[in-house]
Amino acid sequence: MTRPDARALFDDAIRTLLGDAMRLVARDPLAAASFAGILAHQKAAERRRLRHVQHGIPVPALLILSVTQRCNLHCAGCYAGALHQDAGPELSTTEMGSILEQASELGVSIVLLAGGEPLTRGDLLELTRDRPDMMFALFTNGTLLHDEIIRDLARQRHVIPVLSLEGHQIDTDTRRGEGIHARVLEKMGRLKDQGLFFGTSLTVTRQNYDVISDPAFAQDLIESGCHLFFFVEYVPTLPGTEFLVLTEAQRAGLGQLITDLHDRLPGLFISLPGDEELYGGCLAAGNGFVHIDSHGRLEPCPFAPWSDRSLREVPLADALCSPFLAALRSSDVHLAETAGGCALWAHREEVTALLQANHVLTEPGPAL
Repeated sequence: MTRPDARALFDDAIRTLLGDAMRLVARDPLAAASFAGILAHQKAAERRRLRHVQHGIPVPALLILSVTQRCNLHCAGCYAGALHQDAGPELSTTEMGSILEQASELGVSIVLLAGGEPLTRGDLLELTRDRPDMMFALFTNGTLLHDEIIRDLARQRHVIPVLSLEGHQIDTDTRRGEGIHARVLEKMGRLKDQGLFFGTSLTVTRQNYDVISDPAFAQDLIESGCHLFFFVEYVPTLPGTEFLVLTEAQRAGLGQLITDLHDRLPGLFISLPGDEELYGGCLAAGNGFVHIDSHGRLEPCPFAPWSDRSLREVPLADALCSPFLAALRSSDVHLAETAGGCALWAHREEVTALLQANHVLTEPGPAL
């Protein structure tokens, strides 16, 4: 399978997902109107994206933007804390706004807002308010979803809050802190009362697999108003945590679970990293998505924290064409079998070798 096929398949998957979302909210006039607008913007963005791809700029459909390293929790095994060390001042409001504007002009249509805890940035919903042409998935631990923020989200239906859980109370509180599970469920109740479309992110490990793979678990969350589920395979970024990686049987079971839940329950169910075999390998490095860290460095993905371009030095369009990302897209690393959830992390020695071999500096252009 060639990469253009993979890109087209990923675009098809996004269209299907948004169509399914439209059907889910069809009975809610406000939500349906919001998703209709999102669909129109997505189609326009796809046309812009394809034009740039035809001119040699590998624009992905999706951008993962880590807006901060700050967090009010200290979760065990947090990849953000393990992989992304302090590298000076974080992107300012102006810089972040410029990145989103550039991404929109290139045809990026979906932005996953990550951290740290994104809501520690007081300007976050100001930034999303200025970009109604893009859809944002706001990945949050939920604890900072105060009433004022929830009211703001009700005015920004293109921003979808995604609250993190690890399973039941004991699973969540063990990793995230005592009382967090109850607080997240309470916030979900408030989002439901406001009629907001929201989701949950579930880090799936060998230990909590049986809990999360029980269809009753998803059913209970749907009854709580949650209709979007991200199942994220655990990546052992911390030494000594390899025992948490899914077994081969569990990975196969997770794929079947996604299919079964889609057929049985009124929700959207997404597995990350997803079906790499379908796409011919990993979708990172611009094949389907890229990652920008809180300091402006363009990286293949959040679990591959290596970069040869900073958006503080070059525009996004130039950074997407970097020699390092190009080498990754044409290499076999993204095709490699891995026991964990990320091929690039599992084969990080090969990735760093590609970075060293292709780290060609360029003259800074007009950037942020």
